[in-house]
Amino acid sequence: MNTSAARGWILALDQGTTSSRAIVFDRAGRPAAMAQEEFPQHTRPGASSDGVDLGIVEHDPEDIWRTQVSCARRALAAAGLTARDVAAVGIANQRETTILWDRRSGRPVAPAIVWQSRVSTPICARFRVRGVEAEIRRRTGLLLDPYFSATKIVHLLETIPGLRDRCVAGDVAFGTVDSFLLWRLTGGRVHATDVTNASRTLLFDIHRMAWSDELLRIFDVPAAILPEVRPSSGPFGETVAELFGEPIPIAGCAGDQQAAAFGQGVLAAGDAKNTYGTGAFLLFSTGDHVVESGNGLLATPACAVPGPDGKAPERHYCLEGSVFVAGALVGWLRDGLGIIEHSADIGHLAASVADAAGVMIVPALTGLGAPHWDPHARGTILGLSRGTHRGHIARAALDAIALSVADVADCMQRDSGVSLQRLRVDGGASANDLLLQIQADVLGIPIDRPVVAETTALGAALLAGRGVGFFTGDGDVAEARRVERTFAPRIEAAARHRLKDRWQDAVSRSRGWAVAGQVAGR
Repeated sequence: MNTSAARGWILALDQGTTSSRAIVFDRAGRPAAMAQEEFPQHTRPGASSDGVDLGIVEHDPEDIWRTQVSCARRALAAAGLTARDVAAVGIANQRETTILWDRRSGRPVAPAIVWQSRVSTPICARFRVRGVEAEIRRRTGLLLDPYFSATKIVHLLETIPGLRDRCVAGDVAFGTVDSFLLWRLTGGRVHATDVTNASRTLLFDIHRMAWSDELLRIFDVPAAILPEVRPSSGPFGETVAELFGEPIPIAGCAGDQQAAAFGQGVLAAGDAKNTYGTGAFLLFSTGDHVVESGNGLLATPACAVPGPDGKAPERHYCLEGSVFVAGALVGWLRDGLGIIEHSADIGHLAASVADAAGVMIVPALTGLGAPHWDPHARGTILGLSRGTHRGHIARAALDAIALSVADVADCMQRDSGVSLQRLRVDGGASANDLLLQIQADVLGIPIDRPVVAETTALGAALLAGRGVGFFTGDGDVAEARRVERTFAPRIEAAARHRLKDRWQDAVSRSRGWAVAGQVAGR
């Protein structure tokens, strides 16, 4: 055990789409203190040459950096700790979000293009015409969709004068949010990422577990901008002393969904978790082999964790389905419609009615993710009548989140040939008992909510702890992975099937709406 392992705490940085957080964990994997700070998300419409709304979503990377460091300092202060008490830092982050920055100054060359942004939809269409989609999918396990990083990079290369030359010359670095934070935390000494984040770029071969020269050629992305790919647990440098008073080892890094899966103990084939955040993200372990989905799902590496003897990590893959809008739908009801004042109000309002009274919402506010993958779908509210009121809309919103997740879970079972026996859940909305009951009802299986609901940060902490010998195995954190409550299904199978059939009908009506609206002249 190295010197840092004798210290008693782990600091997890959990950088999300709408806020940055930091949580201090103890040796039992229990949170001791937390700080959270929201930052602006910049959205605006954008039209392609054929008039399709691209739905541009951006962050200022400086906001990400400022809020993340502030949260780390506040969490340490709340726990009464200094850098000398911290064994290691772990990072979990929103994935796919794309940042390019100048290697000399460290300043971003453009706003961060958020994973939700559809700005590269026309670029995806161009590559489809070239007939390269099957090759991209075979190597990456992903679909050719604006969701992922490579087409965002292409957009920046094509729209910022002189950027390509600077990239070829090695003057500009690319990274997902983890890489940007690592660069800043280490004072520009480390340009790295882990396998889970690299695998979300459309540039990483998940079979070879390396950057792909062929994919770089297809997208015409300069290799000089890429970070080094490392295991998810292990050395990533150390923070510069001026940030927290003295250096702290950085020893864990993973995309938020894989971090949450690790925090939930999704370690063996058939294990599955869902995180309710801005979107909803379901990961289903397929063990040591890649399962090619016939239902539009993704194949993705799980966290790469070296064995206790330092051997190379064993390969571990998952099927993943990403629902673009989950908690963001509640945010829209708050900020867009104004029917609730705070996000937490949704549970009480939805519980004020027995059901949604025939109202159904399809939350395609930024297109549809898995398993439909329709960037031209748009949100719909169906079944309104004079008797509809706020409670029905709120209840329909929770139904929509649960049904979106059920869509993905059903496809995973068909692809893998394995029945899902129970689902582990986490994220902010997992505190909503009514949502989890609806989820159990539409899936027809038990839903387990853990004692530590913030498993994304927990996963980052466990990865960092294992990277410095603070945690030596899964037994060290068994208490943190304990189940707080299980929700069992209450409705009959016939009622479940009727609800899901109605949902599929509603989804079909939302698909292609942006294109149809242009054709109709609306």
